[in-house]
Amino acid sequence: MTAPVTGPVRRRLTVRGTVQGVGFRPYVHRLAADLALAGFVSNTASGVLIEVEGPPDGVDRFCDRLARQPPPLAAVTGIGLEDLPATGATDPFTIRPTDHAPGRTQLPPDTATCADCLRELADPADRRHRHPFITCTHCGPRFTIATAMPYDRAVTTMAGFPMCPACAREYAEPVDRRFHAQPVACPDCGPRLGLVPAGGSGIRPARDADALAAARALLATGRIVAVKGLGGYHLACDATDARAVTTLRARKERGGKAFAVMCPDLATVERIAAPTDRERAALTGPVRPIVLLRRSTRPDGLRLCDEVCPGSPHVGVMLPYTPVHTLLFGLPGDPPGPRALVMTSGNRSGEPIVTDDEEALTRLAGLADAWLAHDRPIASPCDDSLLRVRPDGTEQVLRRSRGYVPRPVRLPVPVRPALAVGGDLKNVPCVGDGDHAWFGPHIGDMGDLATLQAAHRAEQHLLRLTGVSPALVAADRHPGYHSTGWARRRAAHLPGQRPVLVQHHHAHIASAMAEHGLDGTTPVIGIAFDGTGYGDDGTVWGGEVLLADYAGHRRFAHLTPAPLPGGDAGVANPCRLALARLWAAGLPWDAHLPSVAACAPEELSFLKRQLERDLACVPTSSMGRLFDAVSSLVGVCHRVGYEAQAALELEAAATTARDADRAAYPFGLTDGSGPLGCDPAPMLRELLADQRRGTPAAVLAARFHRGVARAVAEICRRARAATGLTTVVLSGGVFVNGLLEEECAALLTGDGFAVLRHGEVPPTDGGLALGQLVVAAHERQDGRRP
Repeated sequence: MTAPVTGPVRRRLTVRGTVQGVGFRPYVHRLAADLALAGFVSNTASGVLIEVEGPPDGVDRFCDRLARQPPPLAAVTGIGLEDLPATGATDPFTIRPTDHAPGRTQLPPDTATCADCLRELADPADRRHRHPFITCTHCGPRFTIATAMPYDRAVTTMAGFPMCPACAREYAEPVDRRFHAQPVACPDCGPRLGLVPAGGSGIRPARDADALAAARALLATGRIVAVKGLGGYHLACDATDARAVTTLRARKERGGKAFAVMCPDLATVERIAAPTDRERAALTGPVRPIVLLRRSTRPDGLRLCDEVCPGSPHVGVMLPYTPVHTLLFGLPGDPPGPRALVMTSGNRSGEPIVTDDEEALTRLAGLADAWLAHDRPIASPCDDSLLRVRPDGTEQVLRRSRGYVPRPVRLPVPVRPALAVGGDLKNVPCVGDGDHAWFGPHIGDMGDLATLQAAHRAEQHLLRLTGVSPALVAADRHPGYHSTGWARRRAAHLPGQRPVLVQHHHAHIASAMAEHGLDGTTPVIGIAFDGTGYGDDGTVWGGEVLLADYAGHRRFAHLTPAPLPGGDAGVANPCRLALARLWAAGLPWDAHLPSVAACAPEELSFLKRQLERDLACVPTSSMGRLFDAVSSLVGVCHRVGYEAQAALELEAAATTARDADRAAYPFGLTDGSGPLGCDPAPMLRELLADQRRGTPAAVLAARFHRGVARAVAEICRRARAATGLTTVVLSGGVFVNGLLEEECAALLTGDGFAVLRHGEVPPTDGGLALGQLVVAAHERQDGRRP
C-alpha cells in the first residue's frame, strides 16, 4: 500500500483552449493565492503554462477548481498534468512574461460590454465615466484588434496607444479586473472619437462627448451617420423616421431587403417585438447577435417605419455591444435620444464592409451624411452575426461572424493543415488542423475585386491567428466561381499544386455531419436544398437527396429539372421561373395566372420562344428556384431586388395560414434507372385548381410548404427501405426557411429518423467551407481526386 504524501508537491498544468485575453492568468493567480500555493503562470504560444507547489490537498483543490470553474469567457479544451519534483518554493505565486516559443493557442471572439464596465461608464465618479472605449478582461474587442499570437498588447492595434500611469498600474496588478486586458485605456491615453461632416476630410479626434452629441443630433434630425464599430462601419439612422430609412434604402440600393435594428435595452425590444425567454437570452448574452424576432402587435408598442422590414412578420434586432453604441442612445440624465436605430453594414450592396477610415470617407460618400469614427485601427473586418431561435429553443445561426469568430469548431475526424475557401455567395473561409477548424468572418458575395481582396486579407489574418500552414486547399467544383479561381492560385504555392474540388451539396451535408460530431463511418440521408450548386452532370443542382459520408456521395433522389431561362440572370424574375416550371410540367399559361399577368406580352412571347428552342436555358433541379416559382404563381412576388426575396415572402405568407389549414399538395415520385425523381407537376396542378377556386395565397403557400415536407419524408422512407440508413441531415440555404425546416423535422422524427439540423454552423453557403475541409481531408487520405 502506497504511503500518503505528506510533504509539498509540485505539478505542471498545460491548459489549452481559449485561455488568453479572458482574464485566465489573474484568475489563476487569485486561486493560487487563496490556497497559499507557490509557483507561476505564463502565456505560451500553445495556451497557458502553470506550475504550482504546496501541500497535496491544496494542489489537488487548485487543479479541481481550475477544471470546474474557469473564468466566464474561457473555453478550456484540455489540461495536461505532470508531476514534478518539489523545489521547496515558498515565494508568492507569480505571473511570468509570455513565452513566445512556437505553438498554438486560441483567441477569444469580440465580446459585448460587461455589466461592470457599463456601471463604470454611467458613474460620474468613475474616471472612465462616458469613456467610449471602456473594457476589461471580461469584455471588449479581441479578434478585430489582434494581428498575431500569442495575444499581447504589442500585437494588437492598441500598440499605438501607450498606457497612462493609472492604466499601467491596473494592467500590472493581478487582482485588478484589467490585469493584462490588452485593449485597456482611459480618456487620458486611449483612442478618441471624431465626427466628420459630409464633405469633410480626415478623421480628426475630438472630445468624445462633443462627437457623440453631434452624432446624436444628426440622427435626431433624420440624418444618416456612418458609425465605426468593432469590425467595420455601420450606417445608422432613426428606425422610426420613414424619410430617413427610405433615404438610406435608396442610397444603399438595397431594394426591399430588411434592415437590422439596434435598441438601447430589452424593454425597448419588447415594444417592437415579442421575444421568448430563449430569444431574450440570445439578445443579452456576450455574443450580442442580430436575433430574428416576431414583430409585436401591442397597441402601446414602438412603431418602426414600414421601410425597415417591408412585407416581413419578423424584424432583426440587436442590443448595444460597444460603449459607443450605449452612448449613442444616451445615459440616464441625457436628453432623449433615438429609441431604435437602423444599423446596417457600412458598404454599398455587393461590396465588403468598410473598415479603413480614409476608405470610409470615399466609399461611403453619398451614403452617409457624417462619419462618427475613432483612431483605433481594425485588424480584420467582422460583420454582425445573425440567428433565429427555433420553437424548441435551439438556435440556428444564419450568419456566423462577430462574437463567434475565431471560436473553433471541434472536428470528429482529424484533418491535415488545410484551407477551405467556401463558395461565391455568403463567402466564409475556414482553416483546419488536427481536430479543430476555425471559420473566418463573413465576407459576402464574391462579385467584385474589393470582395476578393477582402477575402484574401481575411484568410491571411485567420492563418496568422491560428498558426495553420495549409498543406492543401479545398474549393467548390463550380468552374466559374471566383472563389475556386482564388483557390487555384493559392494552391499553386503548395506541393500538390491543385486544389481539392468538392461537390457543392456534398459539402453542405458534410458540414452538418461535422458540426454534429459524426465520424463519417456510416453514411447519412442528406437533404441538400438550395438555390444553385454545380452538379456532377454539369447542370444546376439544388433539390438533392444524397447518400453521403465524408469520402463520397451518391445521388438517391432529386427534384425533376426544369429550364432556368437566362441562367443566373433569370433568378431575378420569379414570374419567368414560374412559367418555365409550368412549361416543363405541360401546364398552360392561362391569362388569369398572376405570373402571366406580371409579364408584358413581348416578354411572354420571347420566353415562349426561348423555352421552345432551348435558348440560354440551363436545366435546374433547384428547390430554391421552385420556391421562387411558387411565390410568383400564388401572386406573392414576381420580381426580386435581393437574394431569396421571393422565398422569404412566400414563407411569410404561409406562416399566417399554417395552423388554419393542414392540407398538402402532392409531389410525384418517379422510379427509373437512376436516382428517384421528385416531380412537382401534381403539386402545380392542384395549386392552380385551388387558385381558380379563389383559395387565398397564404393557404396555397402553406399547402406547398407541407407538400415539400411530406415529399421529403416519403423519399427518406424509401431511402431507409433501400439502405437501412436512419439518420437524416437537413442542409442548404432553403432550410433558413423555419416553417419548412420544422415541418420536415417533425415528420421525420415522427417516422423514427434521427434528424440533424444546423446550429452554430450556418445551413447556407456560409457553412460550406467546413464541409469542404472534411471532405478534402478524406479524399486526400484515400488517395482519390475529384
